[in-house]
Amino acid sequence: MDTVADTTPDQLEATHRRLRTAWGARKPDEAQRRGDLERLRDALREQLPAMNAAIEADFGHRSEHENLISEAMVVQAEIAHALRHLRRWMRTRRVAAGWRFWPGRAELRREPVGVVGILSPWNYPVNLALMPLVSAIAAGNHVYLKPSEHSPRTSAWMRQLLADVFPADRVAVALGGSEVAARFSALPFDHLLFTGSTAVGRKVMAAAAPHLTPVTLELGGKSPALVCEGFPVGLAAARIATGKWFNAGQTCIGVDYVLVHRSQRDALAEALEGELRARYGELAQSPDYTRIINDGQVQRLRGYLDDARQRGLRVLEPLGADAGFAAYERLMPPALVIDPPADAPLMREEIFGPILPVLAYDTLDEAIDRINALDRPLALYPFGFDRDAIERILGATLAGGVTVNDTLIHFGVHGLPFGGIGASGIGAIHGRHGFDTFSKQLPVFHQRRWAGSDLLKPPYRGMADRVIRWLAR
Repeated sequence: MDTVADTTPDQLEATHRRLRTAWGARKPDEAQRRGDLERLRDALREQLPAMNAAIEADFGHRSEHENLISEAMVVQAEIAHALRHLRRWMRTRRVAAGWRFWPGRAELRREPVGVVGILSPWNYPVNLALMPLVSAIAAGNHVYLKPSEHSPRTSAWMRQLLADVFPADRVAVALGGSEVAARFSALPFDHLLFTGSTAVGRKVMAAAAPHLTPVTLELGGKSPALVCEGFPVGLAAARIATGKWFNAGQTCIGVDYVLVHRSQRDALAEALEGELRARYGELAQSPDYTRIINDGQVQRLRGYLDDARQRGLRVLEPLGADAGFAAYERLMPPALVIDPPADAPLMREEIFGPILPVLAYDTLDEAIDRINALDRPLALYPFGFDRDAIERILGATLAGGVTVNDTLIHFGVHGLPFGGIGASGIGAIHGRHGFDTFSKQLPVFHQRRWAGSDLLKPPYRGMADRVIRWLAR
């Protein structure tokens, strides 16, 4: 891959000015927004082989089918949804003004905010860059995108893709590492979206604060699966396996740990091992198992397992892999860790990899308390056919989003907002919610030539006194 120079501070500021000047000169109308989205849809469709090659090169190996599902499919579906509903989203809505303000009328307009900054991560480098871009374009904004330096080939591919689709004064891409990201965050955007870790999210929010830039943060956390007593173990294992080992666990809403009734703990662990063998077989030869993005992440994950072994915990690695090959290929075998204590790094930090703690509980209240002892998660996955038990879990916990009796699915439902709460994020995107995030809901009141409010002015005597006292009853 040819080396691509980092964006300089002067280039960052000049590009931001260019985007803002162009937006101020001509705010995108429906025809422009629709045309932009259609061109992006068509270009992405044509570029799927190049996209897959770029992601493959960054990861060392990532399942082509997972690329198509998690990157291409969801972005194309988001574009199609925006095109289908754009006119209705843009429509001015009449709002009841109330009889006290008769004969005036009120309306709510949705106006673009201006220039939107997007900081996207490496784990789903196309999806998590283009999904918010689609929302920002649909809302009528110009966009400045800073993708992750940890997926450089995909970032370079995406910069070329967007340059082919959009004029340079409508969408631009900045490339570089943490210093570029810090300067990017400090630009006077009209809205800034960051997807990534909670620690970096705090830095982004601080950088945006001097300009009072509105910030949407899509972060992470320890997203649990809670299997209610009596739920079929095989079904739970199949669906948890998807939610955990898709993209080798490098998923912000992936299952971070599992809580299961003590009577079913060993059976669930055995069923999960069976799922891994059926899905990936000979791990080194599997085309469907993704590698870890870089050596730093591999060492971090190995540190969790080393700590677990030093504590004498039961660690299950049903697939294994030749150690030398695994190190060279950044192949991290799936692992189950049985009942790690609360002070273990596995239970204090987001795992973001293919290691799954399996924890036994004795009562549902105990399981709920363990969830609530940690920061509010980005996702929660309760499994149970007892409606009262599910309602009890939902009523006693709070997460960014929930899928009941499955994992990950709520992310792809256009009608549901995607976003965290507390340490897992601020604000929401996707579908109409993304459109609204990047819009100003502008309230407008139209007064008539003659209005009753003309009577409500000093001196408050006579008619003014009587009308005010009557209205205040």
